[in-house]
Amino acid sequence: MYWIFWAAVGILAVLIAVWPRQGVVARWCRARRLASRARREDALKHILKTEANGREATLESVSGALQLSPRKTAGLLAELESGGLIHFEGGRMQLSDQGRELATHVVRAHRLWESYLAEQTGLTEEQWHRQAERQEHLLSRQQAEALAAQLGHPRIDPHGDTIPEPGDTLPADRGSSLNSLQPDAPAVITHVEDEPQTLYARLTREGLRPGVKVCILERTPNMVRLWGHGREHLLSPLEAQSIGVEPLKGLSLKELQSQVFLHRLQPGQTARIVELSPACRGMERRRLLDLGFVPGTVVTVDMASPMGDPRAYRVRGTTVALRHDQARWIRVEPLASSVP
Repeated sequence: MYWIFWAAVGILAVLIAVWPRQGVVARWCRARRLASRARREDALKHILKTEANGREATLESVSGALQLSPRKTAGLLAELESGGLIHFEGGRMQLSDQGRELATHVVRAHRLWESYLAEQTGLTEEQWHRQAERQEHLLSRQQAEALAAQLGHPRIDPHGDTIPEPGDTLPADRGSSLNSLQPDAPAVITHVEDEPQTLYARLTREGLRPGVKVCILERTPNMVRLWGHGREHLLSPLEAQSIGVEPLKGLSLKELQSQVFLHRLQPGQTARIVELSPACRGMERRRLLDLGFVPGTVVTVDMASPMGDPRAYRVRGTTVALRHDQARWIRVEPLASSVP
């Protein structure tokens, strides 16, 4: 009788493996096809973005962007060329009309999905990019248009990048590199590069987002000392290169450094809310507004937890607890009558 049991188990295992559409083999084949398609589309996306920023895509740049060996990258480029998605003129890699259309759709889908995650979910910034990297290969053109309509047809994504319309030419990243900014010249962050992920996560933890006002205090060959959002930041030249900025007229370094944010107040201090930083957006912004942190409102630091974070704030007759990473987006003007 045992052989009958084991025979049945074997037959069931085979059926599970080869069952059409839902079997292990079918799912494995689908996963391989999706991975292959994602590599092709990621290569096209790299070529498009490189071209938009006035640079030339090469085998080495594609290899680095996709983290593939040069041999595999050469095979991938040959596949794209045979599929009519790219061609070479004078040794230079160029997108065909079909390749450009597909690459633009992938970029559009990615930036729309990040906008959706930023505005409609409670996911962190570090999770937006990973999720969008998967969804950009799954969204059809019809689904992308429906998502754009749901979001109100946004033109800029959470990183400060333009969301291209179908048929549009992809514009260059906004602003100039932070490395090109002169010391003591205030600027506003317009773009934060979201690749590589580890570098983006570090900038996110520093609170450096599009909309944050910054100024270089000191630059050396190995370090950039930056003032931004009420405190100093130490960045490597590579990290600074990932941040795009535009100069700010009519604002001095002294005025920038005099700006006070809620998390810097001490227990007992009272202040009037000036603004919520433009870098605070989506659900994070809506939650702060719903809690009463509206420009013009008076807020008092009620008490701090034993570790100092979170703190309790008295606003509109209600006590609200905020973490430092939430309170730092609220710019305030301390009132003279408050307790220091």
